[in-house]
Amino acid sequence: MERKPRRVDREREKEFEERVVVINRVTKVVKGGRRFRFAALVVVGDKKGRVGFGTGKANEVPDAIKKAIEDAKKNLIRVPIVNGTTIPHAITGRYGAGEVFLRPASEGTGVIAGGSVRAVLELAGITDVLSKSIGSRTPINMVRATVTALGELTTLEKVAKLRDKKPEEIRG
Repeated sequence: MERKPRRVDREREKEFEERVVVINRVTKVVKGGRRFRFAALVVVGDKKGRVGFGTGKANEVPDAIKKAIEDAKKNLIRVPIVNGTTIPHAITGRYGAGEVFLRPASEGTGVIAGGSVRAVLELAGITDVLSKSIGSRTPINMVRATVTALGELTTLEKVAKLRDKKPEEIRG
């Protein structure tokens, strides 16, 4: 059986936008001195409701980033976006000692968020949202808390379907 070389689809490669959140220099002390490696945290998204994050570690920065991007593409989640710009409801995401509170905002507000939270929200395609970081502000924990919160969002239609009702009945 002859194996065909895998062709990389260029269209699929350009589908996602990547953003490096943080690069850490990690040190391992050995007998001869110190060994340095680099750990990268990357967020990828298509700005249409799909977002994911990944981590990678390597001896060189570009290799660490490449590994993190591959990891991020394996961990994508779909985010419900209402009115084309914001999230359906307020939610708090928790991871470790970090907490991220997200609240929908009116059109034109922009992304009110800091650093790593902003990267996740922008790459998810959310353009109007208010956020507050509570507790630990470690970048990896902030990203994980944000992704957890976005993953738990539900739309009115989904809630109506779960309760066997019409969206108008729930709206009140």
